[in-house]
Amino acid sequence: MTERWTVLKILRWTAEYFESKDLPSGRLDAELLLADTLELDRVGLYVQFERPLTPEELTTYRSRVQRRAAHEPVQYILGETEFWSLSLRVCPDVLIPRADTEVLVEETLARIGGPARLLDVGTGSGAIALALAQEKPQLQVTALDCSAAALAIAADNAAQNGLTERVRFLQGDLADLPEERYDLVVSNPPYIAAGEWDALMPEVREHEPRLALFGGTDGLDAYRHLARQARQILKPGGWLLVEIGATQADEVKALFEAAGLRACGTRNDYAGLPRVVFGQAETSME
Repeated sequence: MTERWTVLKILRWTAEYFESKDLPSGRLDAELLLADTLELDRVGLYVQFERPLTPEELTTYRSRVQRRAAHEPVQYILGETEFWSLSLRVCPDVLIPRADTEVLVEETLARIGGPARLLDVGTGSGAIALALAQEKPQLQVTALDCSAAALAIAADNAAQNGLTERVRFLQGDLADLPEERYDLVVSNPPYIAAGEWDALMPEVREHEPRLALFGGTDGLDAYRHLARQARQILKPGGWLLVEIGATQADEVKALFEAAGLRACGTRNDYAGLPRVVFGQAETSME
């Protein structure tokens, strides 16, 4: 990149380069990386197509292109992403929030009628907990994760979005949940099965935290833990809602029913794939 590189020229070159590396969204990735490098939005790129890059900008951009060519996710390169209109800091200590998870937020919001206590198990970046806290100021949210590094990211995201006072962060394991009762328990737990690992995209397999991905031999370990503890952690009439892999709906629903939850059901994402399983504790429990 020693010749004169304008915005348009470098975007075209990068898109072709990414395509040669089997990156399906090469043009978009190039735009996102370059816009951030130049401190512009993507619209700004299009109105400054003839702008030449400085040597310093080229150096920064070249480094980012090399990282993306090695299949590092754009979100980790930029250090941030958006979820539910929230700007969230992300790094390899936490999963990158996906748009599909917003379906879990929607299903949870539909069950909040007034003041309530909610536990988010495996909070990671805090995406689910913070989205719910933002929408429902009367909600008392506890965000749990076994990773101290993830909790630090989540707490930083809460501060960045002005939600520190609405969310309590707690370190703990989903195999031994807090000895408290909640109106709602939500989770996007690890659910990748051992046999699925090698088929994952390299962006996921080689860069996102294994602890937040691997769900045991069949991918259902986390759901077993949650179902086993449901009657102890849910208030009468409380709801357990979880995100699932696309083929796990029947098995997870069966686990919930076997644990004594009622009104169990599923919700598809906007691609038509099963994405959420939910179940309700009895309104009167011994």
